[in-house]
Amino acid sequence: MLIDQIRADLTAAMKARDTLRQRTLRSAIAAVQEAQVAGDAATTLDDDGVQAVLKSQVKRRIDAAEAFEAGGATDRAADERAEIGVLEAYLPAALTSDELEAIVSDVFATHGFASKADMGTAMKAVNTEVAGRADGRAVADLVKSRLA
Repeated sequence: MLIDQIRADLTAAMKARDTLRQRTLRSAIAAVQEAQVAGDAATTLDDDGVQAVLKSQVKRRIDAAEAFEAGGATDRAADERAEIGVLEAYLPAALTSDELEAIVSDVFATHGFASKADMGTAMKAVNTEVAGRADGRAVADLVKSRLA
């Protein structure tokens, strides 16, 4: 499982005295554990659930890096971006814009979406194909531009 790999990598980072990886992986493990106990009953997350938590952690770090850059703390922004790199190693490779456009084109050709009324159905169909390998905002913008 993915969480087991993260824990093993944390141990390796501790042995190598890699403080960046240690800090990042500890944070990721804590976020996964928090997600497992959130809600009415404790659950064990599968790899998809762990990846969803890691994606949210990446998004938080992106937002933090942008805020630090806006505030002039470029060194803190660089730390956040370095942590993003560590976390992204555990996520599936992101689609390029050309690959995303090809997927959207295929879905539109298959289902024949044409009007803005099809937005929800089109988004659901595209997101099924994309499977979390692209930013939701980029997908929504592309689908919306095709339906306009």
